[in-house]
Amino acid sequence: MPWLELSLTVRAEQQPRVEEALDDLGALSITLQDADAETPDEQAIFEPGVGELPLWPTITLNALFEDGTDRRGLTEALGELLPWLEPDQLAFRDVADEDWERAWMDQFKPMQFGRRLWIYPWNIEPPADDENVVVRLDPGLAFGSGTHPTTDLCLQWLDGLDLKGKTLVDYGCGSGILAIAALKLGASSAVGVDNDPQALTASADNAERNGVAERLALFLPEDIEPEPADVFIANILAGPLGELAPTFAASARPGAPFAISGILNGQQDELLARYAEWFEDLRVDILEDWVRISGVRK
Repeated sequence: MPWLELSLTVRAEQQPRVEEALDDLGALSITLQDADAETPDEQAIFEPGVGELPLWPTITLNALFEDGTDRRGLTEALGELLPWLEPDQLAFRDVADEDWERAWMDQFKPMQFGRRLWIYPWNIEPPADDENVVVRLDPGLAFGSGTHPTTDLCLQWLDGLDLKGKTLVDYGCGSGILAIAALKLGASSAVGVDNDPQALTASADNAERNGVAERLALFLPEDIEPEPADVFIANILAGPLGELAPTFAASARPGAPFAISGILNGQQDELLARYAEWFEDLRVDILEDWVRISGVRK
């Protein structure tokens, strides 16, 4: 099924109202990009939680609508909802299904994390090898393919643990990559939590693809009070990581290893101080400009 994409660039303080208007007009998804990045590689993309502000002073919003949506009608409706918005700020383009699939196939190749863990695109058949643990992945519209440094840091950490028979909570599960990797590395069960229903759908699909669906339970944050787990991991953003520290502490048993990522280098000191109330043996690992904090629940 093809899609209609609407892009517009606004100041940071305008973003919440614009996102609300796009949502009111039926946007199926909305992603944010740093409008001031000089190259595509610098344009980090994320979907903030409700009420969270982006990191950038100028933001490009990309909203997907169903194919055949009236462009003139959208323009006029946005003009009514956002009187300060100029029509020349809007850009439309048609996006075909094959564009998403081609981008996935072209960009993602088999990748190794740690000693034995491999992530394979769903369209590439891995070789038979009893030594390696393989996760077959299609991220869909959710975050988490293994190519981002934060996911890399988390996968390497999981590969270094003895997960046999352990329970795990993955907060901000995205595509399900971390929870599924843990299950295939020996965890007995996992809980995935995400505030985006699309992420839960992607996680469920990937769990089915990897034969671990019966061991992965998926929830929106408001729908669960998870039992303390043997292992806890969260790969989101520094702001929510700070706010949710008490929730994460309650989700980990005493002695449970934990790891958090999604942290830019320079943001770790505040989080280290915050998490020291509940966790010990804290350490910092850095990959490119991103940080992983790990330790043990007190």
